[in-house]
Amino acid sequence: MRTPLVRGLMRSLIVPVAATAAVLLAGAPGAHAATDLSQVAEALRDGPVYVDPAASDQLSSADAEALADKIEDADKPVFVAVLPADQPTEKLLLNLRTETGVTGLYGVRVGDRFDGAADASVMPQRAVNNLVGSVQSAGDPKAQLNDFVDSALRNVRGTAPASWSDGGGSGVDVSGLIAAGAVLAAGGAGAYALVRRNRRRHEAEQRAALEKLRVVVDEDITAFGEELDRLDFHPAEPGADDAMRADYERALDTYDQAKRLMDSARRPEEVKAVTQALEDGRFSLTQLAARREHRPLPERRPPCFFDPRHGPAVADETWTPPGGAAREVPVCAADRTRLSEGRDPVIREVDTDQGRRPYWEAGPAYGPWAGGYFGGGLLPGLLVGTMLGSLMASPAYAADYGAGYGYGGGGYEGGDVSGADFDSGDFGGGFDGGGFGGGDFGGGGGFDGGGF
Repeated sequence: MRTPLVRGLMRSLIVPVAATAAVLLAGAPGAHAATDLSQVAEALRDGPVYVDPAASDQLSSADAEALADKIEDADKPVFVAVLPADQPTEKLLLNLRTETGVTGLYGVRVGDRFDGAADASVMPQRAVNNLVGSVQSAGDPKAQLNDFVDSALRNVRGTAPASWSDGGGSGVDVSGLIAAGAVLAAGGAGAYALVRRNRRRHEAEQRAALEKLRVVVDEDITAFGEELDRLDFHPAEPGADDAMRADYERALDTYDQAKRLMDSARRPEEVKAVTQALEDGRFSLTQLAARREHRPLPERRPPCFFDPRHGPAVADETWTPPGGAAREVPVCAADRTRLSEGRDPVIREVDTDQGRRPYWEAGPAYGPWAGGYFGGGLLPGLLVGTMLGSLMASPAYAADYGAGYGYGGGGYEGGDVSGADFDSGDFGGGFDGGGFGGGDFGGGGGFDGGGF
């Protein structure tokens, strides 16, 4: 994290270093022909903005630093590179994303031309096209890049890569990074050890959310352990076969796995794996019960919506939450009977600032908890119209509590280091192929006119 003090010191060094580098490069034949993208990527892994010395007339070091501060303060995975006009543009966005290896939104200005691309988990394709198209006509580099960043920060998903706070770079140029390292070393470990303000706040919120979740998950684990105790199954009992023993072993394994995963959880999104394990374990017990009673094996169904501790659902029933719309929800046998008799189901409630509330009216951290129980795209339909459903459908939700609960996303999130493991189609248009804006970044049409 570059604190205000460190930022100011870096500005005082980066400007003369960049100017000197530009002078030196000016005398080197062919030095402007092609900036090494690995150099650009190295800088962007340490900070959000890179300005090539040969393009310093496009954006001053002070303006680049201010732009970087804006991105870092927002804690978003937005990357900006300013390159000289003679930089080759074929596969530029694709190759830069590969070299950087970080999931995010990339905006690149080459001379007076601009384009951008993003991983789909960070910003949908059409949103990228619209964003880039809205700033292409701006002639002033500073205004264009600030407009791009301002719009991007309102819409992009994910958080800044950890390397921005681990290292001490501004991303303006490699010489600036070296100078910044010297400043940090001279300034002592105290300034260097300060973490990003926004990241510190975010981490504190995550810890608080995890502690609330821990209470609920521990109750779930305890309830499953009590089910195992009540089972009264012995692998060597008369009539037990290999299939029964396998079901029982899976149930025991998932119980131990859930405890281990919860003990090691450090973020709310990691709770999803815990409840997935518990859901798997309860289904194994359901299979075991059917085998022991010589009944047909049950269909794999999600747990009871009202309280997953009730076990796998036996049917889907229509239910209307107070003030909400009717929807089909999976229910256990007991709650199915209650609903048929006009009574209220037994609902899982959790502690909130407003007292005990149903889990779908509690905080956003319960999304991962519910996501582990109701995977496969089922969750959005169950939670539509609820507070938790509205939170999980917002663009910012994946940045704080992860993705993959049926609202889109999944895989690597913004700021994650994926290396070359990403969809090249997301970076396949724009500069690539010569038609600026003519590509569709993997689909969805493009902008007409202009271009390379």
